[in-house]
Amino acid sequence: MQDIVVKVKSLDSLFIPEYATDGAAGADLKSAEDGVIKPGEVKLVKTGLFLEIPEGYEGQVRPRSGLALKFGVTVLNSPGTIDSDYRGEVGVILVNHSNKDFSYKKGDRIAQLVFSKVTKAKFESVEQVNSTSRGAGGFGHTGV
Repeated sequence: MQDIVVKVKSLDSLFIPEYATDGAAGADLKSAEDGVIKPGEVKLVKTGLFLEIPEGYEGQVRPRSGLALKFGVTVLNSPGTIDSDYRGEVGVILVNHSNKDFSYKKGDRIAQLVFSKVTKAKFESVEQVNSTSRGAGGFGHTGV
């Protein structure tokens, strides 16, 4: 395991990400505001965080399993990517898939943040790509 240093500017020390356990892959992201997400509604929830992620890494915003299971609330564009050159406030796009209002308060854990190395591709234009036994089969072609 390799640790990286991520510089954090926070509007409140309450919002600094924390790992809940020693083995946790994701650090908790907390809401910087109170709010309600109605059934079927999508909302951008502010975290009060501004990050300086080292070049060569990205931050991935992922759902919390407890919110999904207990309340039907998840991160809509999961995982959401925070690029190393982004310096704006981190927001979490939440969606309420349940039939009940979901209320959250300032300081509630709303998502988790995982860091990953970035590999960039060099794209080479060709006339044809090699064939495989699978070919163009996709979207359920191997069955249920």
